[in-house]
Amino acid sequence: MTSSSDKESTKRPEKMRLNKFLAHAGVSSRRGADTMISAGRVQINGRTEYGMGVKVDPAADQIKLDGKPIRLGQSESATLLLNKPPGYITSRHDPEGRRTILRLIPQKYHHLYPVGRLDYVSEGLVMLTDDGDLTYRLTHPSFEHEKEYWVQIKGRIPEPALRKLRKGVMLDDGKATAQVRKLSSIPAEQRFWLDPTSDPRLTWMTFVLTEGRKRQIRRMCQAVELDIRRLVRVRIASLHIGDLRPGDWRPLTARQKRAVNAIKASAIVHNENQ
Repeated sequence: MTSSSDKESTKRPEKMRLNKFLAHAGVSSRRGADTMISAGRVQINGRTEYGMGVKVDPAADQIKLDGKPIRLGQSESATLLLNKPPGYITSRHDPEGRRTILRLIPQKYHHLYPVGRLDYVSEGLVMLTDDGDLTYRLTHPSFEHEKEYWVQIKGRIPEPALRKLRKGVMLDDGKATAQVRKLSSIPAEQRFWLDPTSDPRLTWMTFVLTEGRKRQIRRMCQAVELDIRRLVRVRIASLHIGDLRPGDWRPLTARQKRAVNAIKASAIVHNENQ
């Protein structure tokens, strides 16, 4: 006689969408997986699959990407935090030959993908991971995860400009909004590399975004005639740059791993409520 617990233990995994499978396997974000599928790079049981909504059985189906078998749980995912200095591209490759952030991390982590972007002259927190599901949840705008930036402005910030930023600024691709406030001082953990002299001719501001338009903060400041000298990302969701020096990296701490798990769990609840 088979017990109910035996039945539970022999249950086959439920079918899942192909893009979700690829994300869970760590090969891409879901959006990246969609691009791979539409390009004909994915095969299921020997047949090239172009359909976005197709579902697969991870236990029974043979899924290949570019001819290479892909399976869930092939290895534990890895996630790093990096303090990107200016003068690096937040990408794995650059057709113009500029330095990429892969130069800053060991070769064994060169399979990781950056979560989101920082432009060439911006600096600060970058996350790299092979956890495609985490990438999807942190970059898809529907989850509205916060990203915090500290922005150094030349001179003082006129109150009318500050009010316009807080109200929202109309750009060529629509109205751009952010949580904006003045930053009275840089915390000691970051002051040694961000603002060691506390130059009174410069002012720091905080921008918190839940959307990710290209160069949004720079364009918002340009619209109200503010001159940006430095733009630094210090937080992605609940993960903060802490005392990372420019060019340094580290794996997630135990506390940060718990924070990542909470991000993924909260995203599941979000999806169930849609």
